[in-house]
Amino acid sequence: MVNEEHEVAMLGAPQTSGAMTSTVINIRSETVVPDHVVWSLFNTLFFNPCCLGFAAFAYSVKSRDRKMVGDVIGAQSYASTAKCLNIWALVLGIFVTIGSIYLLILSVNTYQRMLEIVQHHGGN
Repeated sequence: MVNEEHEVAMLGAPQTSGAMTSTVINIRSETVVPDHVVWSLFNTLFFNPCCLGFAAFAYSVKSRDRKMVGDVIGAQSYASTAKCLNIWALVLGIFVTIGSIYLLILSVNTYQRMLEIVQHHGGN
């Protein structure tokens, strides 16, 4: 017996010279499709200009439904639309919030000036 063959036999390799069979297991990787439901719900409750947050929420639910039935392409399409709507809802919501704060400060400042004018002219 050749020295290498003896070492293989000692390690527990099969002693027969027959054909070896192999088993191949295909593991299907789960494609992660974010459906943006939480973000859409947040935008629906807090930043909902022109009902964009609500529309994003509807597309997020559609994306989740497509994902549940195994339609990955459909889920990705709805999720992409929901993401786009969420971005627009968030940006417009922030602009509306900042604009509202600016208008509130401006109106309070104008009101204070009007009171000063009335007090100044009313005292004479």
